[in-house]
Amino acid sequence: MSDDVKSLKARIAELEREVQSREEDLARFRSELMKTNAQLEGMITHVGKELQTAQAIFRALVPSEFPHISGFEFSTKFVPSMISGGDYFDIFEHQDPMRFGVVLSSASGHALSALLLSVLIKMAGQMEGRKSMGPEAVLKDLAKELQPHLDANSHLDLFYGVVDRRQYVFRYVNRGEILLIHQTDEGELKLCEKKDPAIDLKSENAKPTLQTISLNPRDRLLLVSPGGAWAQNLKGEAFGWERVSQAVKAAPRQGVHELRQNLLYEIERFTQGAELRRDLTILAIEVKDKVIKLAPTK
Repeated sequence: MSDDVKSLKARIAELEREVQSREEDLARFRSELMKTNAQLEGMITHVGKELQTAQAIFRALVPSEFPHISGFEFSTKFVPSMISGGDYFDIFEHQDPMRFGVVLSSASGHALSALLLSVLIKMAGQMEGRKSMGPEAVLKDLAKELQPHLDANSHLDLFYGVVDRRQYVFRYVNRGEILLIHQTDEGELKLCEKKDPAIDLKSENAKPTLQTISLNPRDRLLLVSPGGAWAQNLKGEAFGWERVSQAVKAAPRQGVHELRQNLLYEIERFTQGAELRRDLTILAIEVKDKVIKLAPTK
């Protein structure tokens, strides 16, 4: 056998060994990939279950029914986010039948913090709603109660207001980025832009600012959580508060449900199916014509 043939056979054997080695490497890579995929699928399933559980809890926190309050009509919508959740809202009667409270909060940060804050908001709102306290006093006490539970990533936007049907007045405190729009009976939009800092570790000594709106028949109040402004389309553009205002202005005047639905429709049309970055809550209130101003009691 010539040296060339021996050399060729040796080269073929060497290549065969390299191929076998590559096949063994590839088999190991495939095995590791399958393990990684299995771990990833397990993590996705676990996270998905956690999100579903969190959403179920938040849905349980969101009231399905509101008290019947003569002279006012309410319309609400809560849309949970798979990315970041923590919205809570409620409308509740006071011990004084001529007053009722409105609360809307949006918690961000760790999921546990958001859940804890939402539960505390519900408990505190129901308890304090029975007392004849002003909104600024309620929020001051509430912030004090929540402060020990906050960490560096905790952030809470919180709106609390009280409607006095004797004086036809809405007194409220707004901490953070909850949007309040007052639409008069003539259709004029008034953005209530004055806001206090959100509740977080840096705002421990922040003083809530009490604000007042005089109401007339056919006036509307619209509260929107930050999820409305943060909603993004497929290009990454945010819906923004300006588009919220435009949607409210363009909404029909037939009823408060149409107002809420028109805003939701515009947000959904803008996002084109993209997932909401935060929970979205829309709370609309309309004063009906039959509400009559009453003289203040002494």
